[in-house]
Amino acid sequence: MKNQNFTAEHTIDQVGRALARRLDRDGPDLSYDIGERLRAARMQALAARKPEWVAVSAPEIHLSAGQATLSRGGESDPIWTRWASFLPLIALILGLITIQSIQSESNTLEIAEVDAALLVDELPPAAYTDPGFLQFLKSNPVPATQAN
Repeated sequence: MKNQNFTAEHTIDQVGRALARRLDRDGPDLSYDIGERLRAARMQALAARKPEWVAVSAPEIHLSAGQATLSRGGESDPIWTRWASFLPLIALILGLITIQSIQSESNTLEIAEVDAALLVDELPPAAYTDPGFLQFLKSNPVPATQAN
């Protein structure tokens, strides 16, 4: 199937080249009307053809001894230079995970301190329902080693 498509395209290219050679040879002898129609047909054909995709790599700037040079990146670049572009992303993800674990541990320690203060201290039951009680515990910490 692939070979048939290739041979068909090759045959069409050969016919097109032969036609172009004949038009180049006989072009100056054609009348103005025929030349204009051929020009219009050529413009329509160029507008209808599919665009060819061209792979373009971004230029790289190399600085050395105060001199800047531009070069095209290509197949000669080692793979580790491409992977090095992911290092900032990996560092960001690791930093976010670390911050989240530290924040979680900090919140857990605060809650544990409040629970320990409540369990060790002797308070009337009305103190537990007071809205400012948690704030009081945070501002006046009670050491956990205090014994009665």
